[in-house]
Amino acid sequence: MKPMLLLAMPGNESHAMALAAQLPQARAEVLALHRFPDDEVLVTLPDVADLDVVLVCSLDHPDALLLPLLFAADAAHELGAARVGLVAPYLCYMRQDMRFHAGEAVTSRSFARLLSRHVDFLVTVDPHLHRHASLDAIYQVPAIAVSSAPAIARWISREVTRPVLVGPDEESAQWVEAIAALAQLPHAVLRKIRHDDFHVEVSLPDAGRWQGHVPVLVDDIVSSAHTLIAAAGSLRQAGLPEPVCVAVHGLFAGPAFAELQAAGVAGIVTCNTVAHASNAIDVLPEIADALTALR
Repeated sequence: MKPMLLLAMPGNESHAMALAAQLPQARAEVLALHRFPDDEVLVTLPDVADLDVVLVCSLDHPDALLLPLLFAADAAHELGAARVGLVAPYLCYMRQDMRFHAGEAVTSRSFARLLSRHVDFLVTVDPHLHRHASLDAIYQVPAIAVSSAPAIARWISREVTRPVLVGPDEESAQWVEAIAALAQLPHAVLRKIRHDDFHVEVSLPDAGRWQGHVPVLVDDIVSSAHTLIAAAGSLRQAGLPEPVCVAVHGLFAGPAFAELQAAGVAGIVTCNTVAHASNAIDVLPEIADALTALR
């Protein structure tokens, strides 16, 4: 087993340190970046010869991160690293998984090809696999998709009294069903009609059977939060208590978090895949297990 060096991109230091503490023969450092006046970036690595190097970088707001990440991966290979991997708790560019309109780039495939040329393996958490059967369908290197469902199930079972898990739309059904099975809890899925990027309409079938339960809205990604806001309103109209919102990846674009807070919800909780004040569910032990399996 080669010693492992976890190199954290700025902003990912706590993740790298926590992972190193859970792995044998592992240590963590912060990747040194310098930006020149013209905004070009210089990446400087420590001694990586004969080490398994793991770059740690959650890829929310990815465009500014990508070039330094690729430079670091290439430099690690050139400087003699045994292997170079990437831990990206949130993996970007997965939503555009088909050509919806003529001329569009299928960015999930393009991004996968790009990363596969620079890293030897990838570990992420619950990527948005809607039309791709698995990461292996688009990545040419070993790619492990860690499930957050066990950690979320434990949190709900511990923190919410008499919950019913609710998916805000049909795409969320897979997340809700997996968590409900682990926690042995009832679940339902709202029906959604999307009018445009900012207006959605949802309803809960057979709402009467859930009276007396605390609804827990579960989704994989919260960006604009419009779907969860509409879902919370639908649940209140059905006479249910204010819902608890649980998401794997809390992106919260612009005022999304404040707007969701103001929408009549009992709480907002996310996994620690994207750093945010709502992080309450730790998935780093599952990531550490995946890294151990790759060794």
